[in-house]
Amino acid sequence: MIFDTHAHYDDEAFDSDRDELVAGLMERGIGHVVNVGSSLASTRTTLELVEKYPFFYGAVGVHPSETEELDEDGIVWLREVSGRERIVAIGEIGLDYYWPEPDRELQKKWFIRQLELAGEVNLPVIIHSRDAAQDTLEIMKEHGRDLGGVIHCFSYGVELAREYLKMGYYLGIGGVLTFKNARKLKEVVQFMPMEQMVLETDCPYLAPVPYRGKRNSSLYLPYVVQAVSEIKGIMPEQVVAITEANARCLYRLS
Repeated sequence: MIFDTHAHYDDEAFDSDRDELVAGLMERGIGHVVNVGSSLASTRTTLELVEKYPFFYGAVGVHPSETEELDEDGIVWLREVSGRERIVAIGEIGLDYYWPEPDRELQKKWFIRQLELAGEVNLPVIIHSRDAAQDTLEIMKEHGRDLGGVIHCFSYGVELAREYLKMGYYLGIGGVLTFKNARKLKEVVQFMPMEQMVLETDCPYLAPVPYRGKRNSSLYLPYVVQAVSEIKGIMPEQVVAITEANARCLYRLS
């Protein structure tokens, strides 16, 4: 079954029909979902979803755009909740230079601190990097080389993909692969080994064609599977089986 390695079902976009939607996932081929925290508040709601839905796992962490809220008390709390049942990663963490705020040095500080936390609690990391290719790579080489994890929504070219793949990281591939202007990502998928690919939605964002611009959900991952299948020249069933096994390896599940 398909393993959605990165979702945000706690987002308000799902408030009107969350239970109904989630209840139908398994019967339509979605075996597991990792709901990912992006702030202290969304980490709390992620914990609630993991308790409510037995096929959900969770990740706890603070997105770079929310790092102004972080302090050492927040890190202490993240450490505490990281030990809860079915919490499988620290994330999403990283750098985002698309907007001028928060300050880049502040983002770097809390990115490094959360990488250190992952090492302390022995969990893999989910890395967010937007318009921050070089700084992210430098920090990962110094502080994240041996942690293991995934570069979420990978958006750079083959050369950067090669660096992360050599470090043993997985690359998260989602709906962007189906976009007409996704030439770089298609080149990355062609280049990379299937053994380091995982599927993700980032829902409610980044819905694949033909739903681009609409609310995304795990139900649309078959469109990503088909795109990978065509690029790699393998059957869709193989894409599903390989990426599910990879997801289990990434998140250290039996």
